[in-house]
Amino acid sequence: MPAYPSRSDFADSRACWIVAPGHAEIRDEPLAALHGDDVQVRTLHSSISRGTEMLVFRGLVPASEMERMRAPYQVGDFPGPVKYGYANVGVVEAGPPDLLGQSVFCLYPHQSRYRVSAQSVCRIPDGVPPGRAVLAANMETAVNALWDAAPLVGDRVAVVGAGVVGLLVAWLASRVAGCEVQVIDTYAPRRAVAEKLGLAFASPQAAYGEADVVIHASGHADGLTTALRLAAFEATVLEMSWYGQQAVTLPLGEAFHSRRLVIKSSQVGHIATAQRARWSHARRMALALSLLREPALDALITDCAPFDGLPAVLNGLAAGAPDTLCQRIDYP
Repeated sequence: MPAYPSRSDFADSRACWIVAPGHAEIRDEPLAALHGDDVQVRTLHSSISRGTEMLVFRGLVPASEMERMRAPYQVGDFPGPVKYGYANVGVVEAGPPDLLGQSVFCLYPHQSRYRVSAQSVCRIPDGVPPGRAVLAANMETAVNALWDAAPLVGDRVAVVGAGVVGLLVAWLASRVAGCEVQVIDTYAPRRAVAEKLGLAFASPQAAYGEADVVIHASGHADGLTTALRLAAFEATVLEMSWYGQQAVTLPLGEAFHSRRLVIKSSQVGHIATAQRARWSHARRMALALSLLREPALDALITDCAPFDGLPAVLNGLAAGAPDTLCQRIDYP
């Protein structure tokens, strides 16, 4: 099959590279020729993961996890130089005719144009604006977490950590019939975002206990301690946070054993066990994108910046930026 034609003005591309821990820069990026069923995508938006991506930026990926934590289209190796990221929304400008002009999502790093196989992109469904579709990877993580946690009709669910993933998990859990869902966070301004999603919010001190299911997504060991405290007898605490090289200390004395609590990990790299025989990664991503039709989810995109400003944005996020949830990057 001949290569699809590409105009010379399509060849320009720029990408963000983490050249060393704590230092990123924009570099010119060559593009290979299109072949077979490849598509060329012009990026509209990408977004930054406040969890994994910031650990990568700081150079905190443990040596034991450097292969497992590779992103699908990562170039280079940890700690750097490395081109990293996995939330990219763009429009197909070359490739198979049925995809031309279509808005798509791809697990691709921060880059202005790129070429991948057509099977690597997922069409953004009608009713999902491209600017909101950057939440797809976060939503996919939340879907997998709900499969792992498996709340039942009428369960009391506590979600500790009101970041993007925690809020999406709580939003999904609130749609299980009869579930009483509470979001817990130490940062009081997150209440306003939670309420925009129709979710109850509490500080750790005011949160109710005796939760049937507790999901921890704060990224801090203190949050996991809070999650254990809120769990009812024989409840499961689902741990979503990834700590990189950081050691975590937990109070596994006290009532941990007498209450027969379960701590279970969840990670999006593998489809949850109960669904694994029937669901592919592509089917799960298509579901995640379809769930983004809800306009209220725009409340999670709190900050936008131009692509040229991405290195400075990464530095700002690494310094804290507590008011930022989803940081979107917009491309010219």
